[in-house]
Amino acid sequence: MSSYREKVLINIKEKIKTPSRISNSINISTSHVSTALKELMENGLVICLNPEKKQGRIYRITNLGKEVLEHI
Repeated sequence: MSSYREKVLINIKEKIKTPSRISNSINISTSHVSTALKELMENGLVICLNPEKKQGRIYRITNLGKEVLEHI
């Protein structure tokens, strides 16, 4: 797992967040966070709670994502 994806996953472990909040929390550009979130969603580790929105999307970790974190 890339360090960006790992940092994003750890950052949303306890609380749902927007990409900009994640970006500010872990000091990574929003574009890198968005790419990481897309890849995490494709693998079922993260879910977008409001995919119909263009801005202000919020993400949370899935149970599978929590399991993956326990092993890394």
